[in-house]
Amino acid sequence: MAARPGLLRATTQISSRYPRLCMSSIRSSSISSKNSTCSNSSSSHHRAVAGRTFCTTTPNRKPASPSASSTADPSDNNATGNATGRTTHFGFEDGLSESEKTERVAGVFHSVAESYDRMNDLMSFGWHRVWKDHFVSSLNPGHSSSNPPAPQRILDVAGGTGDIAFRMLRHAHVLNRNPSVHVTISDINPSMLAVGKQRSASLPASQQASLSFLEADATSLPPGAIASNSLDLYTVAFGIRNFANIPAALAEARRVLKPGGVFACLEFSKVVAGAPLFDAIYKRWSFGAIPLIGQLVAGDRDSYQYLVESIERFPSQEEFRGLIEDAGFVVGGRGYENLTGGVAAIHKGMKPL
Repeated sequence: MAARPGLLRATTQISSRYPRLCMSSIRSSSISSKNSTCSNSSSSHHRAVAGRTFCTTTPNRKPASPSASSTADPSDNNATGNATGRTTHFGFEDGLSESEKTERVAGVFHSVAESYDRMNDLMSFGWHRVWKDHFVSSLNPGHSSSNPPAPQRILDVAGGTGDIAFRMLRHAHVLNRNPSVHVTISDINPSMLAVGKQRSASLPASQQASLSFLEADATSLPPGAIASNSLDLYTVAFGIRNFANIPAALAEARRVLKPGGVFACLEFSKVVAGAPLFDAIYKRWSFGAIPLIGQLVAGDRDSYQYLVESIERFPSQEEFRGLIEDAGFVVGGRGYENLTGGVAAIHKGMKPL
């Protein structure tokens, strides 16, 4: 079925702000599966923007799984994250209040803050570093057609250790030669932020000056610190599955982004259909080896057990795309790009103009 004209225009607007948002040419065969963001099937429509080809179709989405978020409608509390009367899950444990999940997730990340990169290495065989590089490259922060380059404001949520923020600053300042890019690292966990602050001391002075830190809950960002319609780009990498109320966090992302601003998420996901052996090996490693290694290396089996369970409970690519659309974002093409056979996926959406 052909895409609606209004959606075609809106998706093209995504490309004009962040040229690589739905660009078929960014796919790398070393990290992306065949099911990449921009399908070349006969049902796809494409438009040339700035010399590149972009997807402009949005397929029908499946309804979201009940496990995707809290059980109540986010409109009940105006998407502020108020946990009253809500239940959610912590790994495979159901029936928790949102506040209880927030406290228990905080305990996990207080415990693993110092070994967070090592934890991601264990959970992804080191591929998280390649995925993060690709994620940032696909967003192309700092790109501007004007001279001097236009300033950009970026919020990296759940980014305490700085892995994504530091990459974005380097890409913007060095590759795109745009020193007018400012990145705020937001995290609910002070232990994670402390690691990021410590690591930021090794950045060049110009990049340190373009970096700030904010302790905040992603489901209810402080308006005094992050105003509505103030951001060009909102990113979250390997963090959104730990939020107590994912729809509320998505609503906050839409609030703080400017019209035309981009929401981008990198998260562990579901192995693509048609690879049952790979899926079985990956799950055996996740549930059998990772908690054991966590116990042997970090003396913390329970935290690592939660983290692999949280991956299993996170919505599928199609279900999470549906949550992004339900939050009011325009999604281009399929709305996601699978990495390493779907072990991880990149999701993007644009706040309508």
